[in-house]
Amino acid sequence: MPCEMSKVPLPKEHKAAVCIWDALDVTTTEAILGAAGDRDEIQRQLIEIFDLADNKQNKRSAILLDLYYFTIQFALERGFSKEQTSSFFSIVKKTHEVCIETPFGNLEQCFNYFKELVLCHAVKRPPWSISLFSPEEVKAVTEYVVNTYFRHFKLYKYAFTPVVRLDLAINYVGLPDTPEPEEAADVAGEGEPVTVPETETEGAVQEELGETEQVWIVQRLDSTDCTYLYVPQYEWPYLCSLNFRDFEVSS
Repeated sequence: MPCEMSKVPLPKEHKAAVCIWDALDVTTTEAILGAAGDRDEIQRQLIEIFDLADNKQNKRSAILLDLYYFTIQFALERGFSKEQTSSFFSIVKKTHEVCIETPFGNLEQCFNYFKELVLCHAVKRPPWSISLFSPEEVKAVTEYVVNTYFRHFKLYKYAFTPVVRLDLAINYVGLPDTPEPEEAADVAGEGEPVTVPETETEGAVQEELGETEQVWIVQRLDSTDCTYLYVPQYEWPYLCSLNFRDFEVSS
């Protein structure tokens, strides 16, 4: 029977494109830049735009609010224009969305996507890319994202993706079902245990378990030379390798 395909998203490559005015439109970007120096006002606008009002109770919302705010703060410190600010914010947001789209490791795909997004805004090649950031600004943007986001990539992954657990079951085709220990004991002789004479192999087992303990064979695996031994002091069968050719089972 074929295995059911997993519904958990797998890592994949993404195609970058120009994303100016994507996450932040003109009006919103101008309002945020107009609140430069006022952290509370910038956070208030971000909370309203991205529906993060539950950031006091929801840790994910709090993490997103910090990520978005410090992205805006970096753009303000670098003196980015409104076009640059909107593009840089969209680059960070899209990179984060690719990171958390799957619980599996996708660092390489995510970083490649980020680099392509930056290049789409650093090379004049319309309509595929525009010249919005200078080489110095590209270097500053890359260093900032690497040192703040990708350095904590696994933390973002842990906080925003579910834990995946694999339950694996193996079925062997063609092997007979192993009877329960109680059933094997009944087959051996009306529910009574079968006594095994002292042999060199059994003596080694008795020496390990204690000379005063009684060992009962409750199950023999016909397909192997292994035997389940029942030891009264334990609550489970004791598995040991015994060769039935070495001795006879007494009736």
